[in-house]
Amino acid sequence: VKKTEYQVLTADGESGEVSLLMETGDTKDDLNLPTFVKIGEPTEEDKKVTEEILKALEDGKDCTAIVQAACGEEKIIGTKVTEPK
Repeated sequence: VKKTEYQVLTADGESGEVSLLMETGDTKDDLNLPTFVKIGEPTEEDKKVTEEILKALEDGKDCTAIVQAACGEEKIIGTKVTEPK
């Protein structure tokens, strides 16, 4: 299991698409907001993380997504929100 942090550039609450900034300066566009699940229903934690990301971007704050990777799957599992510098 590996955890990586990426800056959130954009997130769309309707489509679920998220654009993340990688350390290389490239964008990572293959993840969705945690409430957009392939199997089953989103958990309360998924809903909370999605709301935090969308609210931070709406409020103009810097948002970092914590992405967990395991068994070939990646998922946003948390956030860090800070005031812009």
